[in-house]
Amino acid sequence: MEHARQVIDFDRRLSMLVMDGVERIEVAVRMQVGYVLGRSPVFAHEDPGLHRHVHRTAGRPQTGDAAPSQHAEWLRRVLERRDGSDEGFVAHFRDKHDGQMPIWALTEVMEMEHLARLYRGLHQQYAEEIARSFAVPTKTLMVSWLASLNYMRQVAAHQARLFNRKLQYAPGRPKKGQLPLLDHLRDEATAKGVFGTYNTLAVIAYLLRSIEDDPGWCRWLVDLIEEFPSSHALSPASMGVPEDWAEFELWSRS
Repeated sequence: MEHARQVIDFDRRLSMLVMDGVERIEVAVRMQVGYVLGRSPVFAHEDPGLHRHVHRTAGRPQTGDAAPSQHAEWLRRVLERRDGSDEGFVAHFRDKHDGQMPIWALTEVMEMEHLARLYRGLHQQYAEEIARSFAVPTKTLMVSWLASLNYMRQVAAHQARLFNRKLQYAPGRPKKGQLPLLDHLRDEATAKGVFGTYNTLAVIAYLLRSIEDDPGWCRWLVDLIEEFPSSHALSPASMGVPEDWAEFELWSRS
């Protein structure tokens, strides 16, 4: 029973750390998306032409009516989020501008789910500029990472078991040499951990390094995993953690 309690406590602390890391990244993504799209028309988010994923399905099985485009469904969710916000700046736009908000302001009420969907649909030129600001080389990789971060945050927020979960949305691994800090994700010895929690933790660490001079988050995670309550059946390897992982430059304490 004592070991089970220790595992539960470890998982709780890991979930809190994941939510903290993802929230920091979310703030940075909001700011960068607002900055890049802010150079477009102020209501660019309402323009399906700005987005790549705007197709309609053949129709709803029940009625035969055309289903909403992915852009329309995304916009509906974002506006629901806006309308439910009690932030002072939202109230200002609600009172003075009939609720209409420019993209640079609307991003402030978006959560990772909204940002990930928005980013996935952006034209290449906007998406690549945003990715480069996080030292990510391609839109494809950034799309995968944002989806994985959103998934991990939802798991953590719902207090579901996290530490040895097999990820439904595993982050894409960069090619060898593309991002040296993450080269170890391509090592044959860690191939079986592709869908383990560690890969997303490594992505969080990488992104935080791109936005913070001193990502204390990385040190906190190292300290936490070093306290993992190992047993004959469980170890950090259950998370997909490779051997000697704490010695990798990604987790450097310097």
